[in-house]
Amino acid sequence: MEGPGGYQFVGRTCQMWNTYHATREFSAAKPWLLRFFDQIRFYPVSGEELLQFREDFLHGRVQLDIRDEVFRVDEYRRFLQRNADDIAAHKARQQAAFEAERRRWEASGQIGYGADLPAPHAESAAEDWPADHVPVACPVSGSVWRIDAALGSSVKAGDTLVTVESMKMELPVIAPVDGIVSQVRCAEGRAVTVAQTLVVLSP
Repeated sequence: MEGPGGYQFVGRTCQMWNTYHATREFSAAKPWLLRFFDQIRFYPVSGEELLQFREDFLHGRVQLDIRDEVFRVDEYRRFLQRNADDIAAHKARQQAAFEAERRRWEASGQIGYGADLPAPHAESAAEDWPADHVPVACPVSGSVWRIDAALGSSVKAGDTLVTVESMKMELPVIAPVDGIVSQVRCAEGRAVTVAQTLVVLSP
């Protein structure tokens, strides 16, 4: 699914994010689908129908049934009262399933698992730039998606030097000052860690 974790939010359904196609549901300014206070209704379909709908929806060949409505708190409260027994039963099943899953985690040793993270600024090469040079560090662990600043090029404060991919998101690494790119200490497609120096700027 094209989007930052959309399947975790709304289940297996239509596209929640559409970066490359402007359709009725997705504009260039707002490539995401849902808005504040949107209400979602789900309808069961076959696997084949789902795949075909998702392909057509992405290209604007089919459209969603989107209606403007008014959310009324009194009606919502009456709905909760009418369905109180079913809601309580569902929550009880949900909690029981969670507790059973947690017991499986404990039995398999997944609870309390810890990983050794690299020490901040742990680099293989020595920091060999002059005192007036400015190192630009990676803000997250991930991989280098694109190097935007070439060695020897002039950059302004706020320019994107490197784009890092992490957790399905593209994050720009920004120049903190004006300068010349004197060192590029990363490569496209290679993994990088938090606090690793990616670029060094000279005055």
